[in-house]
Amino acid sequence: MTGPAEERVLSIVVCGAGPASSVAALITQATGCGWTAQVIATPAALAFFDAGAIRTQTGSPVRSQYSAPGSPRSKVPDAIIVAPATYNTICKWANGTSDTYALGILAEMTGMGIPVIVLPYVNAALASRAPFHRAVESLREEGVRILLGPGGVEPHQPRSGNDPTAFPWHLALEEAERLAQAVP
Repeated sequence: MTGPAEERVLSIVVCGAGPASSVAALITQATGCGWTAQVIATPAALAFFDAGAIRTQTGSPVRSQYSAPGSPRSKVPDAIIVAPATYNTICKWANGTSDTYALGILAEMTGMGIPVIVLPYVNAALASRAPFHRAVESLREEGVRILLGPGGVEPHQPRSGNDPTAFPWHLALEEAERLAQAVP
């Protein structure tokens, strides 16, 4: 991990859900707190935001695929925020599935003990299912901080038309700050 005077790297894993369209707000908040942000997107997330604009904002390309041998690698982060985290990503990650670059990174970084904060965006019908409960519990057992329930986010109503621009990005960033400071 880096020291206080050194660069702090935050990886932001973005999944394909409405709030992904406002991920630039999280990047702005993170860079304002001194983080260097790098964005990793699931394939579905790419349709929700302008990858070119995010590249300009972060100074690094949005990664959604593995690099060719010899290509530059992403920096190892001091913390990771997964937001908006979908039912699909949470369940696959907990199950050990690594069929996308984002899931591969999450699997590896979880195994390395990098602080990972998850801000779910899951509707109440999906959140009520046993596979989701098992996935959340499994990831929590591995040390992943999932901000679901009191102090985090609540599942939204299916097809409710809730406002994804009101997504509480700050909750994940505050937790990343807290966890990164706790790591020696």
